[in-house]
Amino acid sequence: MSTEQPKQYRILAVADEPSPLFYDYYTEGRLSGYDLILSAGDLSARYLEFLVTMANCPLLYVRGNHDDSLIEHPPEGCICIENQIYNWNGIRIMGLGGSYRYRNGENMYTEWQMRKRILRKWFALRRSGGIDILLTHAPARHLNDLETIPHRGFVCFRELLERYQPRYFIHGHVHRNYEISIPQKSFFGDTVVINAFEACKFDYCQGIAEAVETIRI
Repeated sequence: MSTEQPKQYRILAVADEPSPLFYDYYTEGRLSGYDLILSAGDLSARYLEFLVTMANCPLLYVRGNHDDSLIEHPPEGCICIENQIYNWNGIRIMGLGGSYRYRNGENMYTEWQMRKRILRKWFALRRSGGIDILLTHAPARHLNDLETIPHRGFVCFRELLERYQPRYFIHGHVHRNYEISIPQKSFFGDTVVINAFEACKFDYCQGIAEAVETIRI
């Protein structure tokens, strides 16, 4: 019988606004100890480059609706996982950036356009046997979204969660200071849903729903 202990990874999730702790008031060593950073969008290339340099660990990102500039000028040292199922140390992470379309923009989609992006990954999803983390910018419909068109979530994201039941669903876009009732951590079935506004950290390991910690100054 194997006595090997399950591996545990400390993951930092970020989105929408730079965390003062990791930028304006950064002190040496504050980003040490992280194994992976996941960015859910709407953060500048400069900030992402700062994080990946100081943390000295991989940074995977999707683009937000305000990230058109990252298409031509992606952040150095970071890995864009748009439209991919990226395998990091055995953790299958699917990336789908962008928001619900409310005006013209490279990173805005109608429900049908987002659904087509997912359909194009059908074979990859089947080959990978599912996903462990769904990383998006927008939320899922009726799951931490708002009724206004710019902050509406996608129905097809809910369908992904229902079908593949990933361990984590990480999104941004709906800033937690919009409404006092917007949670940072919630659940959709067995999936832990994290609104990564500014920053939060969690441990990924074998087992159910590890602690999710808000990071505030």
